[in-house]
Amino acid sequence: MHGGDRVGEALEACGVRFLFTLCGGHISPILVGCKRRGIRVVDVRHEATAVFAADAVARLSGTPGVAAVTAGPGATNTITAVKNAQLAQSPVVLLVGATATALEGRGALQDIDQLALLRPHVKWMKRVRRVRDLAPAVLRAMEVSRGGLPGPVAVECPVDLLYDESVVRDWYGSSSPGKRKAGDRLLAWYLSRHVDRLFAGAGAKALQTPQRPTAPAPGETGVRRAAEHLRRAERPLLLVGSQALLEADAADGIADAVERLGLPVYLSGMARGLLGPGHPLQVRHRRREALREADAVLLAGVPCDFRLNYGRHISRSSVVIAANRSRREMKLNRRPDLSIPGDAGRLLVRLAEEGAQPKTDRAAWLRRLQERDAARDGEIAEQAGVETEFINPLVLCREIERALDGDSVLVADGGDFVATASYVVRPRGPLSWLDPGVFGTLGCGAGFAIGAKLCRPESEVWLLWGDGAAGYGLAELDSFARHGLPVIAVVGNDAGWTQIAREQVQMLGDDVGCPLRHSDYQAVAEGFGGRGLRVEREEDIAAVLRDAAAAARGGSPVLVNALLGRSDFRKGSISM
Repeated sequence: MHGGDRVGEALEACGVRFLFTLCGGHISPILVGCKRRGIRVVDVRHEATAVFAADAVARLSGTPGVAAVTAGPGATNTITAVKNAQLAQSPVVLLVGATATALEGRGALQDIDQLALLRPHVKWMKRVRRVRDLAPAVLRAMEVSRGGLPGPVAVECPVDLLYDESVVRDWYGSSSPGKRKAGDRLLAWYLSRHVDRLFAGAGAKALQTPQRPTAPAPGETGVRRAAEHLRRAERPLLLVGSQALLEADAADGIADAVERLGLPVYLSGMARGLLGPGHPLQVRHRRREALREADAVLLAGVPCDFRLNYGRHISRSSVVIAANRSRREMKLNRRPDLSIPGDAGRLLVRLAEEGAQPKTDRAAWLRRLQERDAARDGEIAEQAGVETEFINPLVLCREIERALDGDSVLVADGGDFVATASYVVRPRGPLSWLDPGVFGTLGCGAGFAIGAKLCRPESEVWLLWGDGAAGYGLAELDSFARHGLPVIAVVGNDAGWTQIAREQVQMLGDDVGCPLRHSDYQAVAEGFGGRGLRVEREEDIAAVLRDAAAAARGGSPVLVNALLGRSDFRKGSISM
């Protein structure tokens, strides 16, 4: 039983089903050890994809997602995805290979201080120094990643802890060309003692599976005070963000609680789809106007960052109630009138259990918001009628909305096209929308789609790709095909980095760095073993999307290259 087996055994004990990786000599025993234990090893074409896939698994299943990457550039390639997981508060465990312990700092292949690079982006990390500590370190990582405020953690596993002891002794024994000279004999003795220390106490031990950390519960005093504020409010508003859905298996109960509370609600991030596509309590448009009119706002896992204009979107006269696992985020930029540390999802459930009727009639308030929503939908329908050179982006999004089945999962990776889709395309249920989160990372889509399809194999997984964002992950069509993951990718191809170009051209008069081409992305899909489709006329969209869904049901990944014309729909919408 080598060190890779010990890592696999620990992951198996924690219920890990998938290990995402790009192979490397420093981590080969981990991959083999996991496969032996029935953990599906999913190899991809870039280490960032591996971490993004692990992130998606964490969000959709509640079990930390796990990625294993080789030393040096394998580790450095993960930084963006690890940082995205940190800011999205996703429990991800990163297993990092490393050079042999006796060769650290001696110029070995890919030997760098990789934990120094990871330290600012993880909540905990461990450099393992003994074989006997491999499994305990992995168990601890799984526990820490999802406790309190979840986030990524890292465990560094040197290569000489992962192979069989006999192999490692041979490595170190062969490092000395002979034992005739005193210096050679001394070196051999030192290396033998070093291997003794590595494997000391490495006998097999029974693993104790760590208990799942309990989500921090909100205090009862805070629950009662929040309930009273909401009872008195005439124009209350509820904002639910990703953090409220960190306990993935509680999603249905949280949806029921939101419905029972009866508050008009805006949903964002992983909370999109919480109430289904058309619930009367859900408001989708004109959030800034609603926040300025509301007299009480409950922020359930939503910080006052740039998305709320640093809190300035909320009226100064409004009572602000903030529930958050992070005390820093709870008070970021605007100090709430009532702070409730703890899990926002659990707060919503407790407030629903309080169950008192409001002291005022809110029908007129909800009707005002619904009428405003309907008016905005009418404007969007009108703008969808504007002719463009190719396909109006709104028309494409409206056709995608019609094509989705009741169990679809949507992955959003892009700028202008994806943001346009967010106005039109409605997730069908809880935990059915994946976007990067506050970091706004492009390139997450392929990894998210891999993780989503593995977690929800019976669901259609639709990857909405901007043509700029698609460039980061097109090679993963190969991963889709090799691993039998029939994802439906739709590329909104407007031949440019349009979200940036809008402001750059207007403010600086130059589009330098922004133009792309109407490239044949569908040909790339065909080359990697998937199905490629191209559409450039609005009247053909519905039939092409039907063909794409049929191909996916037949087991093939699909890329639809949809040529878009330019639109002013999102003019002036960039945020900083």
